[in-house]
Amino acid sequence: MKHILFKKDERGIKDIGWLKSNFTFSFSSYYNPARNGFGLLKVFNDDFVEAGKGFGLHPHQNMEIISVMLAGKMNHNDTMGYKEIVEKDWVQIMSAGSGLRHEEYNVGDEEVNFLQIWIEPKLQNINPRYQKRFFPKEKRKNQLTTIVSNEEGQHHCWINQNAKLSLGCFEKDAVADYQLNPVNKGVYVFVMNGSVTVNGIELGKRDAVGIWEASAISIHTKEESEYIIIEAPINH
Repeated sequence: MKHILFKKDERGIKDIGWLKSNFTFSFSSYYNPARNGFGLLKVFNDDFVEAGKGFGLHPHQNMEIISVMLAGKMNHNDTMGYKEIVEKDWVQIMSAGSGLRHEEYNVGDEEVNFLQIWIEPKLQNINPRYQKRFFPKEKRKNQLTTIVSNEEGQHHCWINQNAKLSLGCFEKDAVADYQLNPVNKGVYVFVMNGSVTVNGIELGKRDAVGIWEASAISIHTKEESEYIIIEAPINH
C-alpha cells in the first residue's frame, strides 16, 4: 500500500469575502506543483458561500463536476434547461461533455458549504448531462452509501468515468471495510466531521488521505464521524 496525506492546514486558501475556498489541489489562484490532483481526481474544493452570493454563468467542457451539499441551499441553472434547488444532503453531477454553461447561487438564509469535486471523464464530448439525488443523513447512519457510480441506477448519480463516490456516517468505534476495484484504482478519503483512522493512518476533521496499490481499506471511527470516499483511476 502507498499513500499521501493531505492535511487540513496544508490546503490552499482563497478568501474573497463572499467565497471562502479550501483547495486540496492546484485551482484558481492556488498553485502547488506537488498537488495537481490524485489520479483522475483533479479538483477537491471545500467551499463556503455567503447568502445571496454565488458563481455567475460560466462554461465547462469534458469534466465530471460533482457538488456534495453539506449545509445551506443553492440553485442550479444551466444551458441544458435545468433549474434546480439543492440543499443539505443533496448531491448533483454535471457531465459537461461537449460543453455547457451554468450558474450556482446561495438562495437560502444561511451560509452554503459544499464539496466541489472534478473528475476527468472516460469519454470525451458526450452530450451534456445533469442529475441530482437526495441522501438524507438519517438513512445513511452506520453504513457506506454510494452517491455516484459509473453504473446506472435510481438511487445514485451516474458518472462518465470508472469511478465511485460513497458517504460514510458512523458512530464512535465503528469499522467500515471498503474493497477497491482491482484495476488501477486509488481512493481518496476526506473527513467532514470527526476523526478516523484509515488503514492505521490518523485523520482529523477536514484531513484527507490518498491510497493506492491496495486491495482494500478499513476505516475506524474514533468518534462520531462523517467522511467521503472517492475511488477513481490512479496513475501514480
